[in-house]
Amino acid sequence: MRGLRVCLIASSRFPIAEPFAGGLEAHTHALARELTARGHEVTLFASAGTDPALSATTLPVHPFSSSETARSDVAAPPEHWMQEHHAYLGLMLELARSGGSRFDVVHNNSLHHLPVAMSETLDIPMVTTLHTPPTPWLESAMRLTPSARCVAVSRFTARQWRGSTSASVILNGVDTARWRPGPGGDAAIWFGRLVAEKAPHLAITAAKLAGLRLDLAGPVFDRAYFAEHIEPHLDERIRYLGHLGSRELAHHVGRAAVTAVTPTWEEPYGLVAAESMSTGTPVAAFARGALPEIVSVDSGRLAAPDDVESLAVALVEASALPRDAVRLHALRTCSIGAMVERYELLYEESIALERAA
Repeated sequence: MRGLRVCLIASSRFPIAEPFAGGLEAHTHALARELTARGHEVTLFASAGTDPALSATTLPVHPFSSSETARSDVAAPPEHWMQEHHAYLGLMLELARSGGSRFDVVHNNSLHHLPVAMSETLDIPMVTTLHTPPTPWLESAMRLTPSARCVAVSRFTARQWRGSTSASVILNGVDTARWRPGPGGDAAIWFGRLVAEKAPHLAITAAKLAGLRLDLAGPVFDRAYFAEHIEPHLDERIRYLGHLGSRELAHHVGRAAVTAVTPTWEEPYGLVAAESMSTGTPVAAFARGALPEIVSVDSGRLAAPDDVESLAVALVEASALPRDAVRLHALRTCSIGAMVERYELLYEESIALERAA
């Protein structure tokens, strides 16, 4: 496939750098690296602090501060909201002016509404990946932009967006060379953002019921939640490893017996499950959102949502699965290579449709 000039729009709030703030940032990093490795010229829009090793050009995010008069408006939105709005507005105006001579396609990997709302001002195609359930601002933009070309990260997420837009499905992928097979171990692991909706406290309860040690890893986004629901349980059997980079995290995941995935919300995809399976570590997860699409009987066990006793049983059963079969499932369904190949085809199709219009 010919090399394309791709403008990749990421978050203006969190840098695309390790340790990642969340799955969206990890996904964007892997996507940019793989596109570049395949010979495409990637220009990345992201916040300051983004990994310079991506071999991508970071578009400037111009700082913004409201005037004193604007701030005095009692209905003024928060300053951080205005800064993000300003960044995306500046980008889209720039792309409307000169994007057609600089890029072949725009891939919107952000959660902001302005790229979608302003996509019809561009003379090049834009592809938007839907990483979350509908949010009010983005849903509004979708309904007023019927030409939007959208991809959902799972069939579950595509169904959630059905009332606002039609989306094809491309499952997220992980770098299976970075998330290499590990030897396993005798402890469970939980990793991700330590927040209430990810419910690591339920993983702690289930691990205790199953008689397993448990390691926790990830950024503490909610200090009050961590202090009340996690910290009191930490001891020699329940450990918090900190916010780790992907290589160190993959090392620990590959040496775990099983990974607990405990969302109390409907997961749009479940990147943690894919990363775990890539190391050969099976998954025990609540059957929420897209997780039933990601976790097979060969790679893990699903538990009734919010049922810690069911999860404890799943932890024990999943830990007995052959690690080679778990890894093979990830290679077949969750590789970054398979994901990017499908995006490349979508880019070419979108470019052809734009030229024919």
